[in-house]
Amino acid sequence: MSVSVQSVAERAGVSISTVSRALRGVAGISEATRKRVRDAADELGYVTSPSASRLATGRTSTVAIIVPLLAKWFFAEVIAAAGRVLNREGYDVLLTELPTTQARAEFFTAPRLHGRSDGALVVALQLEPGELAALEAQGQAVALVGSERGGTSSVRVDDRGGGRAATRHLINLGHERIAFMGMRTAPGSTLGGVPPAERLLGFREALAEAGLPQDPALELEVENTVDDGAAAMACLLTAAEPPTALVASSDELAFGALATLRRAGLDVPRDFSVVGYDNHELAGAVGLTTMDHGVTDQGRLAAESLVAALSGSPAAVGRIDPCLVVRGSTAPPRRLRAGTS
Repeated sequence: MSVSVQSVAERAGVSISTVSRALRGVAGISEATRKRVRDAADELGYVTSPSASRLATGRTSTVAIIVPLLAKWFFAEVIAAAGRVLNREGYDVLLTELPTTQARAEFFTAPRLHGRSDGALVVALQLEPGELAALEAQGQAVALVGSERGGTSSVRVDDRGGGRAATRHLINLGHERIAFMGMRTAPGSTLGGVPPAERLLGFREALAEAGLPQDPALELEVENTVDDGAAAMACLLTAAEPPTALVASSDELAFGALATLRRAGLDVPRDFSVVGYDNHELAGAVGLTTMDHGVTDQGRLAAESLVAALSGSPAAVGRIDPCLVVRGSTAPPRRLRAGTS
């Protein structure tokens, strides 16, 4: 038989409203009274009804996580990290995937989250002002991953610095002809955005700093898949003067490049060096040198800032500096190892 809130009130010697406020953590209740109520509830085995609590507070204890695509390692890692924080703080998670521009438009033109969640964690979608306003109009606190809006909690990566660091690593090894493999957004897709473009800018800056020429023929933009990375690498190898190294703007593209190089009979890193970007869970298994941009940290920090915002704290902005992880896919070019000019 369930225990009523009235029984708890009688045991603690307080009113029913005081029991409700004490168990919900509402301000204005002394610690002594709060403890007395909790002790009475524990003694009687009283469990607060989630639906009753939601009705009383107007809160859902749910956070929406909005992503462009679920079937990608990056998004799965961000969701998992954010979910651990949210679950620990007592929030359920509502996943929303917006893989196409049509799905995105439909989502932001209808009040999909009103009454269903208290906040929205938006991952890798460069929100338009109207889209952000639509979320706020539905009573959502908002935190962003991979983008930034004034007055909104966000977590950003220094992708420009990451592109520079990856390229400088190859330059410091002695490579002078370095290719870049970027990400192209497929028609109708919501993937892409600022980070890949920032990585390209960092690549160009590193070349300029070293006094190396920028060859447009060595900058390729393809969809972010292993197969497209493999095809792009095959194109680079057909150049009149092929590069000796590659900066790939994702590990998936780098995986494809490695497959093509090995099928062509080229040794990595003796004949060709590759740097990826992500520190994918498989990067270590294939010995890929890559840029770690704290994928789990992005999800954790964004979720923590959103929880804080839901408690009334001001917007927080987090920054992550990518870190080079050197493995076995990079080495000086063959001409230097052979001692030739």
